[in-house]
Amino acid sequence: MSRIRVLVGTRKGAFILTADGRRQQWEVNGPLFAGWEMYHLKGSPVAPERLYASQTSGWFGQQVQRSDDGGKTWEQVDNKFHYEGVPGTHQWYDGTQHPWEFKRIWHLEPSLTDPDTVYAGAEDAALFKSQDGGKSWQELSGLRNAKGHLWQPGAGGMCVHTVLLDPSNPSRVFVAISAAGVFRTDDAGQTWQAANRGLKSPYELPDPDAEVGHCVHRIAMHRSRPGVLFMQKHWDVMRSDNAGDSWSEISGNLPSDFGFPIDVHAHEPETIYVVPIKSDSEHFPPDGKLRVYRSRAGGNEWEALTEGLPQKDCYVNVLRDAMAVDALDPCGVYFGTTGGQVYASADNGDTWSAIVRDLPAVLSVEVQTLP
Repeated sequence: MSRIRVLVGTRKGAFILTADGRRQQWEVNGPLFAGWEMYHLKGSPVAPERLYASQTSGWFGQQVQRSDDGGKTWEQVDNKFHYEGVPGTHQWYDGTQHPWEFKRIWHLEPSLTDPDTVYAGAEDAALFKSQDGGKSWQELSGLRNAKGHLWQPGAGGMCVHTVLLDPSNPSRVFVAISAAGVFRTDDAGQTWQAANRGLKSPYELPDPDAEVGHCVHRIAMHRSRPGVLFMQKHWDVMRSDNAGDSWSEISGNLPSDFGFPIDVHAHEPETIYVVPIKSDSEHFPPDGKLRVYRSRAGGNEWEALTEGLPQKDCYVNVLRDAMAVDALDPCGVYFGTTGGQVYASADNGDTWSAIVRDLPAVLSVEVQTLP
């Protein structure tokens, strides 16, 4: 029977949650790296015992850790992230120019084919790549050439927070940056193009034809259809059927089109999940009811999934990297909250239960389906 491993990053350490394929009884291990902000943990698709973790501390700065035994032991790898050349400046909150400064790694994305290759999305926004298991990092500096001087921070900083690798084309990578937008490379990171046509951001970006500057919160794809992308934006849920060349809105009947995470069912490419929150100033569920919304039509038509989730007096948030799916059938769906709960559904989202409660605020959730 398959096993499930859930990797949880929180504001005060990491936790590893494990269960068999029934997904009913869970073992909770942690905290690992107690007291550290664990921005992201993720395992290699081809060598699942190889895990990468990004941690940061106001005292000790940024560190990347690697495990080769599924999280039992860890070693610190290289943490030298240097921008290539003279990085120059980007826009600041007030519209002035501000020097590029490295702060932390928000997201780690292991290669689909090589456990020693991993990408790291940074703040200030840049994409780094290691081909030796994290022993050294090189910036894919062509990304900043895509009008990087016009990028500016969102409320949480200016970060590369999403990295999607095209399983059918190893030279194609998508990234999402807050607040700059979506960018795509078709030549393994040498050159990049903005992929934001059709996005509208009237409140934070009055220019209706702006090529960059959109506050994209998260993008997702199904590995069987890498040309179809789904997006949760600062406002609006969006879809692209042409690898980001253009976007159309699919918010439909959602109670709010503001949120952070979005993910795709493991076996149904037209089934997507979002967690709406009230607004950009009120980061909690509408009416205090925690509801995951599912569309089985690729958007526009949404149903609330509530069974097992609190339906009154709930004022938590679900952050952009805090939702994931497993590869079992029926598909398991998982998400963590800023209130420290990690919820799981073993039936495509129809019913939910809390794996664990009262953790520190959850920053990221990733899932591994193990033999």
